[in-house]
Amino acid sequence: MSEYAETPRTSMAEGPDAAPAGRALTVADVLALPVLAAGQPEVIAGAARLGRPVRWVHITELTDPASFLKGGELVLTTGMPLPEDPAGVRRYVDELADIGAAALVIELVRRYHRPPAPLIQACRVRGLPLVTLAKDVNFLEVTQVVHTLILGSQADAVRRTQRIHEAFTALTLRGAGPEDVVRAAAEMSGRTVVLENLVHQALLCEPSGGTVDEALTGWERRSRVTPPVDRPEVGGPEGWLVAPVEYQGERWGRVAMLPPSPSGTPTLTAPTAPTAPTAPVTSGAPGAPDASGGSGAAAVTAAVFGPQDVTVLERTAMALTIARLIHATPWERTAHRSALRDLVEQRHRSPADARARLTALGLPTEGTVFLAVLMDTRAPVDDTGLEPRLSEQLRTTGTAALVGTLAPARLGVLLALRPAQPWRSTVEHLGRTALEVDPCAVVSIGSEVTDLAHTARSFREASRVAEATRPGRRLPAGRSYHELSDIGLRRLLYALREDTRVQEYAERQLGRLIDHDARHGTDLLTTLRHYLDAAGSKTGAARLGGLSRETVHQRLRTIERLLDCDLGSGERRTGLHVALTALDVLRDGGAAT
Repeated sequence: MSEYAETPRTSMAEGPDAAPAGRALTVADVLALPVLAAGQPEVIAGAARLGRPVRWVHITELTDPASFLKGGELVLTTGMPLPEDPAGVRRYVDELADIGAAALVIELVRRYHRPPAPLIQACRVRGLPLVTLAKDVNFLEVTQVVHTLILGSQADAVRRTQRIHEAFTALTLRGAGPEDVVRAAAEMSGRTVVLENLVHQALLCEPSGGTVDEALTGWERRSRVTPPVDRPEVGGPEGWLVAPVEYQGERWGRVAMLPPSPSGTPTLTAPTAPTAPTAPVTSGAPGAPDASGGSGAAAVTAAVFGPQDVTVLERTAMALTIARLIHATPWERTAHRSALRDLVEQRHRSPADARARLTALGLPTEGTVFLAVLMDTRAPVDDTGLEPRLSEQLRTTGTAALVGTLAPARLGVLLALRPAQPWRSTVEHLGRTALEVDPCAVVSIGSEVTDLAHTARSFREASRVAEATRPGRRLPAGRSYHELSDIGLRRLLYALREDTRVQEYAERQLGRLIDHDARHGTDLLTTLRHYLDAAGSKTGAARLGGLSRETVHQRLRTIERLLDCDLGSGERRTGLHVALTALDVLRDGGAAT
């Protein structure tokens, strides 16, 4: 059974235009060209290495063709000079493999009608792709078509490299941040790009053709088995293309470009397919032989990255180094801010993406209790120094959390606690620190949640508490923060004070009474307040107002007439109590809230 998957075919006229964009021509690409496809190519050995680049095509009928090669050649032969003895065949293949030939193509028309067994075995041992042609092929026409493609591809590569340099230069000149740089790298390469620090926390991830979940699941473990490098290289079991990122002459972290499928095997496609295997990034001659008997994931995926990818990653690392000097805010803090905002605004594509991203940042997401904390300050958070102070406080106590500004004067904290870990003492310490920085700061919390997907709800609850709390309001005894259970009617109305429906309600219920007091110099509104505060007791209202019971009775009659209501109705008294409370909030800005 053939190891070569049949590929789509194009007409001869399409040959020179079929060069793959953005990468070198590979063995698989050449075999899919009409000029070779007409010979019914069959891959007998080395199918996993058809992503090797083809630097040139060499026709030979010599017994020692390697002496005329430099590496990367697709060797075409009729098989006429092939040695008879197995030892001679092995020597022939060894020389081709040692020089770095891309593949050996033998025509089964003249001397052979099936490939010799020693040749197959030798090619498999050395990892040299062996391709047979069942029909006669014009080798000169093959060289003409392939060389045209190679030369055209080289010219295109120069132009693409120039565009890459121009793009990154423009990013640097406008002071682009790390998010812009990583995003540009992913867009230019069509690969997922990840920026990590020295402790293997993924600070930025820009997926391309996949999800954050696929890119970052198990990130720290996968990253630690990918060795550090001094220049862009492919390494690790998944074959990542990685480059170091420096800051003030010291190694700060690295940027990684991931292959399309970490465990995938290159597929054979026509030259026009953008996902065909690309040129390997290795030291030594192109197409250097792999270990005998097969290859690991890195050997397979090395063929995915081409020179353009290397250039993109080199410029990415340089642009990130410059951005690190320009932007004073530590990138870990920036990553926390971004992750928090995405959680609060529910911008993740899926819960799995959110879990993978936060886990890659070092936050536990399984078997964890989450709690949202908001801190609203009078001055911008960046001017208070509160964010780094809280981050250091949490780090010192070993409390897992994300800390970041959500708005100019609002700081968010997401605590990730063990189920049995008490949270009140932690929040209390955070609240006290915030009040030390700003005595009028409002610290509010949401409710506990056990699913990361529900943290947005906890932040919404904390935000509602903050909206219902006037800056400088007296705190509950023994507490430095506010929570949902603190929100009563007055604080609820304070949160809704700008809603015109609340304003209209207060005016509709009490407007005529207020107008009467203004015209006649009376104080019926105060009498109504005392009556409602006394739970509908005239005696209690008289005591609160320092009036006789009869006077209170007369005033209540006047109030009933003006408001056209029965104050003996519990529902009516409740409505008036709400209107009076709303009026107080609207008049004094909730000073009592």
